[in-house]
Amino acid sequence: MEENKTSVFSNGLIWFGAGVSMSEILTGTYFAPLGIKTGLFAILIGHIIGGILLFLAGYLGAKTRNNAMETVAVSFGRKGNLPFSVLNILQLAGWLAILNYDGALAANGIFSVGAGVWCAVIGILLLLWVLVGLKRLEKINMVAMTALFLMTLVLCFVIVTRGNFGTLFNGSSANKDALTFGAAIELSAAMPLSWIPVISDYTSNSTKPVKATVVSTIVYCLVSCWMYLIGMSAAIGMGTPDIAQISLRAGLGVVGLLIILFSTVTTNFLAAHSAGVSGEVIGESFSKHINGKYLSVLVVLIGTIAAILYPMDNIEDFLYLINSVFAPMIAVMIADFFFNKKRSVTKEWDWTNLIVWLIGLSLYRVLMHVDIVIGYTLPDIVITAVLCVIVHRILPKNRLDKAL
Repeated sequence: MEENKTSVFSNGLIWFGAGVSMSEILTGTYFAPLGIKTGLFAILIGHIIGGILLFLAGYLGAKTRNNAMETVAVSFGRKGNLPFSVLNILQLAGWLAILNYDGALAANGIFSVGAGVWCAVIGILLLLWVLVGLKRLEKINMVAMTALFLMTLVLCFVIVTRGNFGTLFNGSSANKDALTFGAAIELSAAMPLSWIPVISDYTSNSTKPVKATVVSTIVYCLVSCWMYLIGMSAAIGMGTPDIAQISLRAGLGVVGLLIILFSTVTTNFLAAHSAGVSGEVIGESFSKHINGKYLSVLVVLIGTIAAILYPMDNIEDFLYLINSVFAPMIAVMIADFFFNKKRSVTKEWDWTNLIVWLIGLSLYRVLMHVDIVIGYTLPDIVITAVLCVIVHRILPKNRLDKAL
């Protein structure tokens, strides 16, 4: 959408903003039944799995200087990336709506003027963010991220000093069987996995793309773990997952409101911007020009309206859906890049890889019905990647593609 290169530091700020999110805090509250020790262990394992995959997705884009969906085209074809581009736009619009909804509810808990009003306010702020543009936001982001960092430290201080530590290591007494350890790992991996079809849109446009990928991945995963921990600790130690209520108890009315608004806008900016980039890729596949900024604006409007009209209180199923689509996708891309040595787009549709991806997606949905201690993503990734390598060894001349 913009040709100006971004710095490594700028990428770090962008992904710090992606990590500071009400939805990440909300997801962290689901870990409360596990207790602090077990919950933190699940958070770390899940983020290591998801973070490695996020880094590899960014690395592929960094090495080829392709944005996210152009990188997908290397494995799935010039038009084979269309299903993923469309799915990516849909998931980004979904994320935008969920984040707007969560942010509006939290903001309304501090200043009650109506959740719909706050949805509109967040939507307007996000539109301004999108219209300013990625490169011009570098200095604004620096100020916003510094403020967010300081305000989030205050929030942590409140949880630590006013929480009930007698319950922290035992977990919440309610819903003790609500979450297994394997499911907790899966929910932890889900957040970094959701950014897999996005990260190269930023790192590939950096002055030093590989370094930007390393910094972006580390910053995001650390901050994301931090948000999960805040949500879990608040749900256990303070007896509520409601950040607005925590802020009010601590007398952080305005500060709490600013945390909510800034974090929602900065995270949603990534979703809106990348939706525009994916739209441009779709246009290029049909030799048509799609203005990415206009599409970003449209996605913001759709997400804002959806947040106003529909309740979005539970996002577990949405997270599992994202994992099932994008985990086997990155597995195929990793196998292609490192083992099958694919570096460029060679065909319109790579049916071999599309079928392998579909098998991986189906496998993930099957594994969801099995209680696996390490979650479903890692087994699905390994099996799908191995299958991709084996198929390409058996069919070196792409006979399956020709047959189809």
